[in-house]
Amino acid sequence: MIEELGIRDLGVIAEAALPLGPGFTAVTGETGAGKTMVVTALGLLLGARSDAGTVRSGAKQAWVEGRWLLADPEAVAERVADAGGEIDAGELILGR
Repeated sequence: MIEELGIRDLGVIAEAALPLGPGFTAVTGETGAGKTMVVTALGLLLGARSDAGTVRSGAKQAWVEGRWLLADPEAVAERVADAGGEIDAGELILGR
């Protein structure tokens, strides 16, 4: 389960840390508040192609990071190791 999402210089979001928890999470807000960028950040962490047009105006690059608590770390351990990562105390941090 994803526990936290960090975003920097992505679209209208200068910097944000979104703590997430079990259950349903609704992302609401006014037009232009950054809801689409939250979904874009999740997509980037899951392997979506990046687009230079989503980098915040005036920034050199965008950054996203997700922290997952793994129910079964052994199920993904080999794939994480193959990618050069490691699992620490059942947590996996992905950044892009």
